[in-house]
Amino acid sequence: MDSAEFIRAVDHIVAEKNISRDTVFEAMELALATAYKKNFDSLTNVRVDINRKTGEIKVFSVLTVVDKIEDDEDLELELESVEEIEGEDDEKKVDPKSIVKITLEEAKKIVPGIEVGETIEEEVTPKDFGRVAASTAKQVVMQKIREAERESIMDEFEGKQDELVVGMASREDALNYYIDLGRTHGILPKKEIIPGETIVMGNSLKVYITKVENTPKGPKVLLSRSHYGFVKRLLELEIPELHDGHVVLYSIAREAGNRSKVAVYSENKKIDAVGSCIGERGERIERILKELNGEKIDLIEYNKDPAVFIKNALSPARDISVFITDEKRKEAIVMAEGENLSLAIGKKGQNVRLATKLTHYNINIKTPEEMEDYGISIKTEGNE
Repeated sequence: MDSAEFIRAVDHIVAEKNISRDTVFEAMELALATAYKKNFDSLTNVRVDINRKTGEIKVFSVLTVVDKIEDDEDLELELESVEEIEGEDDEKKVDPKSIVKITLEEAKKIVPGIEVGETIEEEVTPKDFGRVAASTAKQVVMQKIREAERESIMDEFEGKQDELVVGMASREDALNYYIDLGRTHGILPKKEIIPGETIVMGNSLKVYITKVENTPKGPKVLLSRSHYGFVKRLLELEIPELHDGHVVLYSIAREAGNRSKVAVYSENKKIDAVGSCIGERGERIERILKELNGEKIDLIEYNKDPAVFIKNALSPARDISVFITDEKRKEAIVMAEGENLSLAIGKKGQNVRLATKLTHYNINIKTPEEMEDYGISIKTEGNE
C-alpha cells in the first residue's frame, strides 16, 4: 500500500465509522511503534510519525537526557525489559539498542544547549518497515478503532437518554425486540411495549430511551414504549406550546395500554393549556392516541391549590368534596356518593390510583356516611 492509498484508507474509516481523523492516526502511530519494536528487535523508546497529508511514515528513536547514568547495573534495573546478548568473548553485554537514556554531557555533543529532561530523536525508519509493520499493526489498529467507535456511539446516545427516537424493528428473541437506531441497536424488552400492540419486523417505530450503559461489548441502549416518559415526549412532539414553554407539563401518571392522566397548566391566562393539548377538532390528541394503540389520555388542569388539583385529577367524577388532612404527609380524603363514587374510584381502582400518582397525594375516598368516622361534615371548612 503506497502513501496515497494509506490516506484514502484512513479517510474511508473516518467516514464509515464516524470517528475523528486524529483518533485514527494516533491509533495507527501507537500500533506502528509496537510493530517496530517487535519486528526489528528494538528496545529503544520510539515514536512513529505519520504525515497527515502525504501518509509518509517515519520512525524515530527517542533518548531522554539525564544528569548521569552511574553504572550498567542501575541501567538494567531501570530497563525491566532489557535483553542481553552473547559477545564474542562469551561475556554478557547490554544490547546498545536497549538504551533509552543519554547523559547530559553526551547529549550536548549532539545538541548544544540541551537540558536534563529533554529528548533527542533520531530517524531509524527501516526500508521495508511499511510492509512488515502494516500486517503486524492491523489488529491493534482495528481494536483502537473499535474502541473509538464505541466511545463515539456512547457519547451520541448518552445525550439521548430520556429522549424519544425513531428506529426500525430488525429482529427479536424470546425476551426482547432489537431496534435498529442507525449506529447501534437498542433493546426493547417485550415487557416494555404497550400491552396489546404488535411489533412488525421492518416497521419503523418511536421508542423512549430509558438507559444507556457502557459495557465491555459496547454501548447498551435500553428502550421502552410503556414508560410514562414516552407519553411526555409524544406530547412535546405534537404540541408546540409544550415544546416552547407556553404550556407546562406538571406531571404524568400512566398505566400503559389502558389510561394515562396528564396534568398541564400555563402561566399565561390567555392560553388554554388543556385545549392546546387537544388541538383543533382534537387533531393533536388523536395523533398521540393513535401512537399509543388506543390508550386513553385524561388531560387535567394543574392547580396550585392541592384540593382543586385533586378534584380535577379525579375526573370524570363530579360533585365531590376534597379535604386535605395532612399537607406535610400529603394525605387527602375525598367524599363522593352515588355514580360519582364509582367514577372517582374507577374500574378496579384505576382512576384514584392514577390520581394519586398524578397529584403525589395519598387519596382516600369515602361516602358521606363513612365521613362521620373522621368527624368531618359536608360543611367543614375546605369543602370543595
